[in-house]
Amino acid sequence: MTKSGSTTSLKTFLFSFHATNTIIISFLPLYLRYKGFSGTEIGWVLAIGPFASIFSQPLWGYLSDKYKTVKTMIIICMTGFLLTGIFFFQLNAIIPILLVGSIFYFFSYPVSALGDSLGQRRADELNISFGSIRMWGSIGFAVSSLAIGEVLNQVGIQYIMWPYLAFGVITLLAAFKLTDVQATDTPLQLSDLKHLLQSKPYLLFLLFTLFIATTHRANDSFIGLYITQLGGSERLVGIAWFIGVISEAIIFALAVFWFRKYPSLIFIIAASTLYTLRWFIYASVHDPVYILFFQVLHGLTFGVFYLAAFHYVTRIIPKDLQSTGHLLFYSVMFGFSGIIGSLIGGRVIDILGGHFLYFALGSSALIGTICFITFYFFQMRNPKT
Repeated sequence: MTKSGSTTSLKTFLFSFHATNTIIISFLPLYLRYKGFSGTEIGWVLAIGPFASIFSQPLWGYLSDKYKTVKTMIIICMTGFLLTGIFFFQLNAIIPILLVGSIFYFFSYPVSALGDSLGQRRADELNISFGSIRMWGSIGFAVSSLAIGEVLNQVGIQYIMWPYLAFGVITLLAAFKLTDVQATDTPLQLSDLKHLLQSKPYLLFLLFTLFIATTHRANDSFIGLYITQLGGSERLVGIAWFIGVISEAIIFALAVFWFRKYPSLIFIIAASTLYTLRWFIYASVHDPVYILFFQVLHGLTFGVFYLAAFHYVTRIIPKDLQSTGHLLFYSVMFGFSGIIGSLIGGRVIDILGGHFLYFALGSSALIGTICFITFYFFQMRNPKT
């Protein structure tokens, strides 16, 4: 079997799952606005997902490491994701949406992390670039954002459930074709987690990541509302996501040429700096077309930061704790950061508007950049740490 052929099922899965995820990330805020919810209430709904992920991602990661299977956990999570999603999109009141949403997100959030964990292991096993696998998730996201944005612009945001179900079923079917990877044959014990949680570089890295990831997640939640505040439409929101995620896919695809030339932390610092500039630029614009133009920075910010951070985490955690370590990283990158970004972002955009929100995001990214620079120079002077 060729290297390309041996990863086809994984690439198909990543493509279809991230196509499904587009609907949740890109258009759910607009759907909730259509339902009549305020920015603050939308923030609460979007925050319940990251809150659920704080518990669900380490749990599914631990179960994956304990039972030595990523594939089975993905299938279970995708099944729960689809079934609860059917109920989620039928609800109209905030309390039921929060209750069902917590179960919905409990299953959905770990899928991306488990898929990327499987992709990193397959890449290491086949000695190929993780980016060459992960880029298919970005392509799926980009294609879906453009297509779904156009469809919903024509038929109405109220029909969001149907493309969600279509892509979701394809994802579940693709999951059954995945090739599993086992890190070790040693049974995992709860006591083994102490070694991971006692790693100071790992914990500090997660803390500094929070400053950057919070800005990324707030943008995920509210860029659609910001574009509509500036006078844009659902079509424009879809185009904005398409441009951003295509640039991300290009970064992943070319990772084999640039990524290994410098330490991971150099790329993390560079991406953090660009995050700072990107948000300050967004804060200053008054025409949504300018948002489209600067969406090309998405690849150079999220694409570079995520790939470098994931690589760094993979290299500093034991192999028998790979899924757990990856999902703890996800809990910070998309969990804690999502709670902070959604709750505070929803309140800020309601009271002070989108311009102030993006100014605050730029300030947070600046703090994170300074932290990573300090972290890098400390490690350079104390390499044993």
